[in-house]
Amino acid sequence: MNYEIKIASELGVKPHQVQATIDLLDGGATVPFISRYRKEATGTLDEVQVAAIRDRIEQLRELDKRREAVFKSIEEQGKLTPELKKAIDAAETMAKLEDIYLPYKPKRRTKGTIAREKGLEPLAERVFTQTSFDLAAEANKYLNEELEVKSTEEALQGARDIIAEWINEKAEIREKMRKLFLEEGTFTSRVIPGKETEAIKYKDYFDWSEPIKTAPSHRVLAMRRGEKELFLMLDSCPEEGGALALLEREILADAANSAVDQVKLAIKDCYKRLLKPSMETEIRLLTKKKADEEAIKVFAENLRQLLLGAPLGEKSVLAIDPGFRTGCKLVCLGPQGQLLHYEAIFPHEPQRQTAAAGMTVKGLVDKFSIQAIAIGNGTAGRETEAFVKGLGLPKSVIVTMVNEAGASIYSASEVARNEFPDLDLTVRGAVSIGRRLMDPLAELVKIDPKSIGVGQYQHDVDQNALKNALDDTVMSAVNGVGVEVNTASKELLTYVSGLGPVLAQNIVEFRTENGPFTSRSQLKKVPRLGEKAFEQAAGFLRIQNAKHPLDRSAVHPERYELVEKMAHDLKASVSDLMSSEELRNRILLKNYVSETVGLPTLQDILEELAKPGRDPRETFEVFQFQEGVNSMTDLRVGIKLPGIVTNITAFGAFVDIGVHQDGLVHLSHLADRFVKDPNEIVAVAQKVQVTVLEVDIPRKRIGLSMKSDPFAERGKSPVKAPQKEKESSRESSMAEKLAQLKGKFR
Repeated sequence: MNYEIKIASELGVKPHQVQATIDLLDGGATVPFISRYRKEATGTLDEVQVAAIRDRIEQLRELDKRREAVFKSIEEQGKLTPELKKAIDAAETMAKLEDIYLPYKPKRRTKGTIAREKGLEPLAERVFTQTSFDLAAEANKYLNEELEVKSTEEALQGARDIIAEWINEKAEIREKMRKLFLEEGTFTSRVIPGKETEAIKYKDYFDWSEPIKTAPSHRVLAMRRGEKELFLMLDSCPEEGGALALLEREILADAANSAVDQVKLAIKDCYKRLLKPSMETEIRLLTKKKADEEAIKVFAENLRQLLLGAPLGEKSVLAIDPGFRTGCKLVCLGPQGQLLHYEAIFPHEPQRQTAAAGMTVKGLVDKFSIQAIAIGNGTAGRETEAFVKGLGLPKSVIVTMVNEAGASIYSASEVARNEFPDLDLTVRGAVSIGRRLMDPLAELVKIDPKSIGVGQYQHDVDQNALKNALDDTVMSAVNGVGVEVNTASKELLTYVSGLGPVLAQNIVEFRTENGPFTSRSQLKKVPRLGEKAFEQAAGFLRIQNAKHPLDRSAVHPERYELVEKMAHDLKASVSDLMSSEELRNRILLKNYVSETVGLPTLQDILEELAKPGRDPRETFEVFQFQEGVNSMTDLRVGIKLPGIVTNITAFGAFVDIGVHQDGLVHLSHLADRFVKDPNEIVAVAQKVQVTVLEVDIPRKRIGLSMKSDPFAERGKSPVKAPQKEKESSRESSMAEKLAQLKGKFR
């Protein structure tokens, strides 16, 4: 099969680009390597396109593998005709292939097979002609006490069972029925009687119906979860009348006789007993797959944005994992994230050792020349932030809140135990908070992405597909930024193109035994790191203090000779090229074009010479929540607050406004214009200004808006904050929506 032509047509690229990409992938090249260092071969395909080709070729090869199995099975039965072979060859989807194979597929004992065993197939064939004949007389020919065909009706029932299977196995019928289910089918959910109270979080779906073709992924997954938890009954099919009408149009003869009546009965039985359950299973799988893909896409994009959050960089950091009763765990970290000191302070109730805690923090800031203080945003986070800001520390010391989602997962992980075997979980958590401020990417790769808290129904989707997508996302982020080989953890190195956990561990051990790497070429001495792995990884690894200046850039070692020739032609050194814009402007790229190197690669090289090893992430900016707004009771409808986007879903964005409960900016309130995709407007970790729309303290629901005038549609001004005692009786539409959406999201 000409995969390259088919995939090129689907993706809107050239066949030779697809073929080159397939060849590179088959040769062991990674997606980041191909998109970065093989632009001439692929015609400058980007990561998304290369990954799409990889995924599609896997699907097509899997289809061909199944096709071969089908051929073999039918051939062994002696039933493979030229027409059948042609149909199997032409099948472009797994569903179509399985439809063709169904009549030949080994079956368990069915009503149809039992009827055949009773010798009723000739009767079925006669009935299926739908011609006029004496039906009772014909059926009576098949009465047989020994075969348990004792009556005319038993004979006709057996014939109908056989006909029902014939109809069910017709590929063209199944294709049309599948289309009907997809285009006219409806999701219908009902609460299981007696479970109304238990299932309150699924209240939206107690009596819910919507077209299958337009149901958004989050609602599909919510209904399926409710069904799985035995709170909801879920159907997914079209009106029965429409389905039966389709079958009758396709099967029934234009005549009126007793045989036609029998076939009509067989059609009804076929639909209810065979086609409907089969189609419903298929449609549920298809819609689940589609919902999974959309949810995984949301998760992956959120994760990418979080991983690529702005790093503080190599600074001395004091990190605090805040708490009330158990105190605040405090750690001091060096510029490379090394743990220098840890202890606990108790500035809050019930101990309230505020003065002693303040003296401790001030002393540590002086002793370790602390440049920034990172405070976890969990329990007691805002109170701890206020305490630290009230200490009168030097203005040069940055004080900022850090999203600690997943820090507790890290602290109990094998990675944390190996690094800090003798430390308490909370101390490890504080270390993670501090390092997350310094370099979000380097720290977050140590945590299972599903635990970071930026997904939507991540536990309901296909876990293998989710893992593959998130691994792709992490690998893309890691290689896009680049990795300093002398300070990177094993976990970070694992995601470098061409490495993996074994080589990452070998690099760390080699570094420990032999000291820092001084050149990229030295990586070849690492056990089991061969030429292929070096080719894939070298360009993404950085060595800041290397002897060769290009070792700290993204220029691949295979192009060092080319850069050295550029320098030689200008009677300069490589270092001169990297430091002098005037020299770089004199380079005529066309003079260095060859069979293997084109202008795209040359342009990349020139950009790297100008900014070697440039970090593509944004510059860190200090963020502060609104002072005096620390809990939900401090909120007032209509006030504007700064916030940070913590999660993006299909129905809006959740924003941390510093009150220990994220608020929801619904899709309809993300902008003054219509918004289809929240990612058009916001990104995870983005700083935003929001207006409080609704506050429901009992349910812990906060409605927010990013519109310039969020109350304009209501035709009224912001109202004063409701009294706390009245909150429980207040039933606003937004609060209801928040409760339902957040419940489903959780």
